[in-house]
Amino acid sequence: MTEDLRIATPGRARPVQLRVNGLTVTAYAGETVFAALIAAGIRTLRPGSPGRGGLCGMGVCQECRVTADGVPDQRACMLEVRDGMEIVTDAR
Repeated sequence: MTEDLRIATPGRARPVQLRVNGLTVTAYAGETVFAALIAAGIRTLRPGSPGRGGLCGMGVCQECRVTADGVPDQRACMLEVRDGMEIVTDAR
């Protein structure tokens, strides 16, 4: 993983831990899964040439689909993080 790419913000919400393709990622309550992935440097979510990732960030393009807690085809940009959440991308 790369360093946290978030803009420093005082008073950030409480941290939560996600597992993304087996790796631990720290997110913050209130963030979307997509925001947490981008902040952790994870941009490729699906296979392709080049790899594919989120585009619109508002649920329209469907490019950010992940499996969340065993449920496939969840839009990461519309899904709020929860502590202990398991995320699997198709880009592994």
